[in-house]
Amino acid sequence: MAVSVVVPVTERCDALDQIYCVHADILRSLVPSFEFIFVLDEGFEKAAQPLHGLVDKGEPIRIVPLQRHFGEATVLMVGFQEARADVIITLSAYFQTLPEGLHTVMSYLNKGYDLVVTRRYPRQDPWINRLQNRVFHFAMRLLTGVQFYDMSCSLRGIRKHVVREVNLYGDLHRFLPLLAYQRGFRVVERDVAQHPADLHSRMLRPGVYLRRILDIISVVFLFKFTKKPLRFFGLVGAGLFSGGLIISLVLAIQKLFGLTGLTDRPLLILGVLLMVLGVQTASVGLLGEMIVFTHARKMKDYTIKDLLKAKP
Repeated sequence: MAVSVVVPVTERCDALDQIYCVHADILRSLVPSFEFIFVLDEGFEKAAQPLHGLVDKGEPIRIVPLQRHFGEATVLMVGFQEARADVIITLSAYFQTLPEGLHTVMSYLNKGYDLVVTRRYPRQDPWINRLQNRVFHFAMRLLTGVQFYDMSCSLRGIRKHVVREVNLYGDLHRFLPLLAYQRGFRVVERDVAQHPADLHSRMLRPGVYLRRILDIISVVFLFKFTKKPLRFFGLVGAGLFSGGLIISLVLAIQKLFGLTGLTDRPLLILGVLLMVLGVQTASVGLLGEMIVFTHARKMKDYTIKDLLKAKP
């Protein structure tokens, strides 16, 4: 098997048989063999009915229905586990990019890249979608120092050793390029044409945006401080302790010079509280450093490209 195509069906979908047919026609001209794996979240069994006829005709399709709703990250991991090829392509269950984008993905995989991310360009969807996309990626570039333009695009080419090393859970599937880059894999982003059908306005509930902000915080912490927790907690703790110390010193100086008393001064309680919180926060960082030190030999945040050695 040369290529496994994983299609997570979890939020919305178009006609899945059409998704298969148009992309399979392109793949037949690119690789000698391929398979499609449609992983169905709960409630999408009826949408997969047209695929059954293709399976009966001998088309290389596998359908994996899940017992209940698990979300896209879990659906993708199931698809990766079911994939039999060393090269995996992910597609959305709706028309997001033109099928010809497969040429771009395969060409850069053939150049030796481990992960090929695609960017819908030029964007044709409503301005609110483009604005959300720009704000999201600006925040990620500001916090991580790594520039991507469209991590939400589902068309990707992945080598299987990448998904073995990078664990996806929660909603971290959106940050797969960042997590792969952190582990030292060769990641590239290339432009593909956006499909004319991908023009829906995507305004989400306020709770979803709050979860996205929390996901960003989680990824930034994983990206920068996985092996250096004291740098994060120590910095926060030092800021809290310093703020409390300054407040307490100002009040103590005022007391020494007889400018004011310390009774009925809520600021004194605030200053002491901030110092205590600062010490506790830094202590969490120290505990994290001890845990990292204990398990450092088992933690690997690098990948080896090639191992050259003399022939026996």
